[in-house]
Amino acid sequence: MDYNTWRHAFKVDPAKELTDEQLEAIAESGTDGVIIGGSDGVTLENVLDLLARFRRFSVPLALEVSTVESVTPGFDYYFIPTVLNTSDAKWLNGLHHEALREYGHMMNFDEIITEGYCILNPDCKAAQLTGVTEVPDEDDVQAYARMAEHLFSLPIFYLEYSGQYGDPKIVRAAKELLENTRLFYGGGIRTKEQAKEMAAIADTVVVGNVLYDDLKSALATVNAVKSVPLSV
Repeated sequence: MDYNTWRHAFKVDPAKELTDEQLEAIAESGTDGVIIGGSDGVTLENVLDLLARFRRFSVPLALEVSTVESVTPGFDYYFIPTVLNTSDAKWLNGLHHEALREYGHMMNFDEIITEGYCILNPDCKAAQLTGVTEVPDEDDVQAYARMAEHLFSLPIFYLEYSGQYGDPKIVRAAKELLENTRLFYGGGIRTKEQAKEMAAIADTVVVGNVLYDDLKSALATVNAVKSVPLSV
């Protein structure tokens, strides 16, 4: 399934444990895609482990690349984050330059999808790793949305609240400015009601942390998201 049609995705952290039964429940849940990625502890070994286990099922797989060393063939997509609100250029284009210099000649760019990240939780691991120290306000987020679509022509603009449930007003303000760039929302979704609220605004709702402490609630977000038409 083309990522442009995804309404719901699970994000699975290679550094965290899933039993075979839990992994099967995720793969067979009806989610549109599984994104494998995390902020720390991501290794080639644990990425390969998840890849092999998920490939027993038909669910589309994307590797969200955080370290070049963990990249391996076999995924449907390779999501490449560029952090638009970082204070460290390494996370905007520095690591990307290093990767392309080393491996550009062997990349299949049909599989590579760049995500323009806007991190809105300064206390999360992703913010601390990438040098995000200030919370963007609504005007900032709209500027980053315009940057993603009109300056950089990015296929995805990703609002990342990372463990914290976001402000629907800010998410809507970003979505209203996007025509060709797809809006991904991730952060703090633990209930069907939250999933439905964000599904009415964002093109794709990404559910992650709740997989590890309340799998039943996480699985319920799939039908919740798909029951809601986009209203923006």
